[in-house]
Amino acid sequence: MEIMSVSVDRETLDELSEIQENLGFKSRSKMLRSMIDLLLSEYRVIDSLKGQHEIVFVITYRDRESNHVSSLMHEFKDDIKVNVHQHRGTMCTDMINVEADAGVIRRLFKEIKNSKCIRSVNFALLGHY
Repeated sequence: MEIMSVSVDRETLDELSEIQENLGFKSRSKMLRSMIDLLLSEYRVIDSLKGQHEIVFVITYRDRESNHVSSLMHEFKDDIKVNVHQHRGTMCTDMINVEADAGVIRRLFKEIKNSKCIRSVNFALLGHY
């Protein structure tokens, strides 16, 4: 197994330690390998898409970043069927239902994953057309 170094700020490290404890991971390395496996799995699903699909993305971000996220969503406005927005304290959650060609879905996934302001993203593939 190869060794890889990762730098994170104190707040992130504290949060990771809490997650490690709550989920019962025996080591930080085991937890990070699990997180990497999840990212690889997500990527493989999105990368393998062909044709038209319907997919739902659920993203979270800080309220102060809403302008950035809104700008990003406007880039894909022709493919977004429904966008539900919810506030919870200083955090926002958006459920974005997209019906588009696989290439558009890949571009949107890449933009969401690369956005520094989006804290988390999950998705569910609903159908192929």
